[in-house]
Formats: sequence, C-alpha cells, structure tokens
Amino acid sequence: MNILIAPDSFKDCLSAMEVADALGRGIRKIMPEASCELLPLADGGEGTVESVIDATGGEKIHVRVMDPLMREVLSFYGITGDGETAVIEMAAASGIELLQADERDPWITSTFGTGQLIRDALDRGVRKILLGIGGSATNDGGAGMAQALGVTFSGKFGTINVQGGGTLAEVTDLHMDARDPRISRTEVIVACDVDNPLTGPRGASAIYGPQKGADPAMVKKLDGNLAHFAELIRDQLGKDINGVPGAGAAGGLGAGLMAFLDARLVSGFDMIAGVVGLEGKIRNSDLVITGEGKMDGQTRFGKTPYGVAQMAKKHGLPVIGIAGTLDEDAAVLYEHGFDLLMPIQEKPGDLESSLREGRQLLERTAERMARLLKMKI
Repeated sequence: MNILIAPDSFKDCLSAMEVADALGRGIRKIMPEASCELLPLADGGEGTVESVIDATGGEKIHVRVMDPLMREVLSFYGITGDGETAVIEMAAASGIELLQADERDPWITSTFGTGQLIRDALDRGVRKILLGIGGSATNDGGAGMAQALGVTFSGKFGTINVQGGGTLAEVTDLHMDARDPRISRTEVIVACDVDNPLTGPRGASAIYGPQKGADPAMVKKLDGNLAHFAELIRDQLGKDINGVPGAGAAGGLGAGLMAFLDARLVSGFDMIAGVVGLEGKIRNSDLVITGEGKMDGQTRFGKTPYGVAQMAKKHGLPVIGIAGTLDEDAAVLYEHGFDLLMPIQEKPGDLESSLREGRQLLERTAERMARLLKMKI
C-alpha cells in the first residue's frame, strides 16, 4: 500500500515534518510493508518555509534585517532545492510576535524588513518568490517593503522616509525609477487567504488594527491614510488596488505587493500544493492521511487538510484526518472529503498532556489506524 502522509503543523506543538514522521513511524510498526511518503504542508503562514524546504530538499537562509520597529534582528527565509524559488514568511521580519505587547503600534511599525528578505533572495538569483503574509505587526500598505527595494516617496518638503502607517498621509508622490530592476524579471506570488479590501469597515485598519495596538481614533486615521495611499497608487501607477480582495492583508501589504512588485495573490494552500507537487503525489497513492492541531467545522474553509481532502477525492482516494483535538462540529467534514477523523488525545480534555506528548500520541494513533486498515471484515 502506498500511503501519502501530508499534514499541516500542530501549532505550538510539532512542525508538519515532525507530525508526518511520527505518523509514518506508527504505521510502519504495524504495516512494515507499507510505503509511506512524508509530505509536510502549510498554508502560507507559520511553517511555510520549513514545509517547502523539507519537501524540496531546500535550504534555510539566515539574514539580519530590521524588525517592525527598525531594530536589527536575525531572520530567515527558504530556497527550494533547485535554487529557483525563495519562500518567505513576512512574519519572520515584520511579524507581531517580534514585539512585546506594549511595543505594538501600527502608526510606526514598518514592513522594511520584509523588503530586505526579498532583496536578499534576489541577490541569490531566484526567479520566483513565494511570500506568506500572515501575522503582521504593520499597517503601512507595504511602503516599508517597497523602500527596501528602491521605491522612494516624496511630499511637500521633499523625500519622505515612510515608517509606519502614520507617515502615509504626508506622501504626495511615488517614484519607481530606482526600484530594483530584478523585480521585473521575478514572479512574485503571495499566499493570501483573507478577502479583506484595503480600506473601509472590512479593511486592514478596521479589522486588524486593534490587535496590532490601534485604538478607535488611530484606526480611523490609519484607514484614511491607506485610502490616500491607494489614490496615489491609482493615479500615479495606474493600479486600482483598494477594493481587490486580499489587498488589506497584513496591514495593506497585499496592496503594496500588487502595486510595487506586480505580485499575484493566491490561496496559501494552492501555492504550497503547486510547489511541492501535491497532486502528482496523490495520484501515486492508495491512501491519503492529513491533519492539523485542531479540526472543526472551520477546517472546510480553506485550511490545509480540507485542500488535501478535496484533491484526494478528485482522484477517488480515501482520506483520513488526524487532529490534536476534534470539535463537536468536526463531523461536518465527513461531507467534505474525509472518510475517517481521529483525535490523538487519549485523556479527554487533557490538552496540556497532548502538547507535551504529541509525538508519542501521534505514533500510537497511527498504530491504531494501521491495525484498523489491516482488519479483514
């Protein structure tokens, strides 16, 4: 039997590769004859770099960049095994987890470090950049990122150093003449699984500003600043990005990537599935196992296990979902491509033990699953 093991990470517990490895060990204890292919996955957020370099035999690159408050920090990104593609998590340079709670301030936080990661990848000769934009601390419309790549801004009194969403109101002109010329020869694909526009009641500032430290008064000003920035982009670059679904992701970084890097926004799962060749591996399998830390009714709205299940069903394969915990409404997933759902918890409600003993629980769950598969009924 050819078994494809293609899970997402179990957040705060194990990486996708660690999950896949534990499941594979458990299956082989009971079914040593089985051929298990391990394919760690992600959806464009945390763990995307690890997933892609594990799946492609790539390399993790460490580089010093500026954090959201323009302090030097050691960051990272990945290069695929063929050296052609860079995989970047913007949160590794411009993420909210890099700040203490009392440091969060979208008026001044910048995406400059994300631009530095892109520039370093260009220095290594990549032809494609895959960029996950979840978990940001910023609301600058991608202006900081653009500055790191040579775009400049000016206002009433000359050149402006845009640092944070608060400065955008001062910008009157965008200058693309010094933008890194390699960008025009590089495909930029952005993993974006939200459909928020740049501004308005569902925009970047209104929906995500408060968790980044903005009070209601600041949210209103930030939204106005992004609207002004969008007008400049429309009038001077000929790109009307304000209402594009996903433009509001990562504090408007989605909009900035489209405006300044000609980026294309796609679903995170689709992006990763294409890079790792998921569909081809599914076609060569007899059974597909996927999963993530928590599976519930929301899993069917674009999460990695749902994407795996849908692709497997396209080829008529059975799908097993493994989860750290299963919510009561997870049963709806049986209507969306899953044939069996299995939680790893052995003591009801004991989440702390599940996190601590994740590897062992996954392995034992896989053993039970393998025994079920071997049953002759």
